[in-house]
Amino acid sequence: MKPAYIVSAFRSPVCKAFKGALRAKRPDELCAEVIQGILARTAKFDTAEIDDVLVGCAMPEAEQGMNIARFTVLLAGLPDSVPGVTVNRFCSSGLQTIAMAADRIMAGQAHCIMAGGTESMSLIPMMGNKVVASRAMNSLDPAAYLGMGMTAENVANEYKISRSDQDQFSFESHQKAVHAITAGLFKSEIIPVNASSRLPAAGGKVTVKDTTVDTDEGPRADTTVEALNKLRPAFLQAGGSVTAGNSSQMSDGAAMSLVCSEEFVKRYNLKPIARFAGYSVAGVPPRIMGIGPVAAITKACKLVGIQQHQIERIELNEAFAAQALAVVRSLNLESKKINPTGGAIALGHPLGATGAKLTATLLHGMQRDRQKWGLVSMCIGTGMGAAGIFELI
Repeated sequence: MKPAYIVSAFRSPVCKAFKGALRAKRPDELCAEVIQGILARTAKFDTAEIDDVLVGCAMPEAEQGMNIARFTVLLAGLPDSVPGVTVNRFCSSGLQTIAMAADRIMAGQAHCIMAGGTESMSLIPMMGNKVVASRAMNSLDPAAYLGMGMTAENVANEYKISRSDQDQFSFESHQKAVHAITAGLFKSEIIPVNASSRLPAAGGKVTVKDTTVDTDEGPRADTTVEALNKLRPAFLQAGGSVTAGNSSQMSDGAAMSLVCSEEFVKRYNLKPIARFAGYSVAGVPPRIMGIGPVAAITKACKLVGIQQHQIERIELNEAFAAQALAVVRSLNLESKKINPTGGAIALGHPLGATGAKLTATLLHGMQRDRQKWGLVSMCIGTGMGAAGIFELI
């Protein structure tokens, strides 16, 4: 099997849904700007040689419908010959596209693929605009339609994750993220993007304000454990422990990676960041979907042929503190390896973009700290988990 290399991995800043700087930004336009930024920093080749563009999106309808990947290609100014396909595996969509790109390259079926994801949670609500449940699932396993917050409550109860531990974990996520922003650790991975807002002005006129967004909006320097302790349960009022403060933030964002073959890398004298080593997906009971990474990480390590302890850095999506802690404890993961620059509780979770966002953060962090093995993992709605392993070049 041929090797597949990650040549570039970048992301947009991640902004708060509904009230953030990207609330009115179309996700295809956002993703197109990230692609343009990657090519400006990387391209030493004719972009007509890009074999495909894979874009993950968890809610592919309305502004995210009509094969958003193809429209992203056109908005990015790529040649008409470059195709695009939209991929949906919910929260792992952005990582799934990178794995699919690597698969094609390892099979010798492609040489250069752009892969990642985009999501506007401001424009498209959770579950989309119209939900039509399967009648068969209503009788077979109605837990498949449980709200994610309720599955987090199930995990907290089943794995004995206390409210105090969830709030402490959340506090530390904010602290790490604030430190990373202050230290400028995200600057190398973020592509600044444009945003505009329209404000009413005197005389009935509308003022258009254009801004450049280059910093994540979610982390809060003023968050304290005491403040988090005071928040009410958000999903299960009687005896619940999952709150808005120990859950991931709804966000807008995009991220993409350039995945290339060894032949392509050598032909254009490109400098890859890492080798894509392997990817696994696993299913778990929908009622405890948050535990999905446990099975996926185990499978991925076996596939790649490394021991879990060899992984030096892990970007574990913090859908909820309860599920992240359950994964960490179930696998006996070292806390210092987990999300060293903060996670989704502080930085946000733009659904279909998250896997690609975490890949960018992982690879830039591995480069800074000269770490050999890194992993991206997340739970997935309806009871799944995904894990991808990367080897630094």
